[in-house]
Amino acid sequence: MTPDVTAPARTPDRADTVLDTGRETTLTVVPDRPAPRPDFTERLAVPWWWWPLGAAIATLLAAEVHLGQPGLRAWLPYLLTVPLAPVVLVWLGRHRVRVAVGELHVGPAHLPLRHVGQVTPVPARDKRRVLGPELDPAAFVLHRPWIGPAVRVELTDPEDPTPYWLFSVRRCEQLTELLRQHSRDRSAPPHVPRRGGCGGAPGNSSCR
Repeated sequence: MTPDVTAPARTPDRADTVLDTGRETTLTVVPDRPAPRPDFTERLAVPWWWWPLGAAIATLLAAEVHLGQPGLRAWLPYLLTVPLAPVVLVWLGRHRVRVAVGELHVGPAHLPLRHVGQVTPVPARDKRRVLGPELDPAAFVLHRPWIGPAVRVELTDPEDPTPYWLFSVRRCEQLTELLRQHSRDRSAPPHVPRRGGCGGAPGNSSCR
């Protein structure tokens, strides 16, 4: 009786191997697009002379505590008040006014430029009046006393109960002109080029 002989498994040659690359996906690295440059930007920072003044006040406060608590504890007020002064100044000037990507940003609020109505610059001499008896309680106000001028922007959005924005900005004339230019560009009729002749056919007698 002849024993069964099992043939060894055949190893496929390289010529017999077929690579299916039809479903492979080539991944390409898309570079990040840079953020568009804003048309206007200004940080409502405190004046530069506030920084040495704040450091001096913090040092004086620490010195007062030092007179009452001699010893090692005398250095604790300096470690607390002197670093705290620049933190407070940065926090006071944290807000920014900018116009970018079709929106007006004032601090935490933003407004599409299509809802910008009449824009009025407010000089420093008139701030007391517009912030006092003429102020609407429903208005959005971002006032910084260390900045002289301001800008008043009326809103045209019927769904927004806010009548206008009133906020401080140093370059108020530049911002006013920019917002007015956006309003003029939005209200201007689209330009339709005129074709030569009648329906593009020069010399047509029916056009005369």
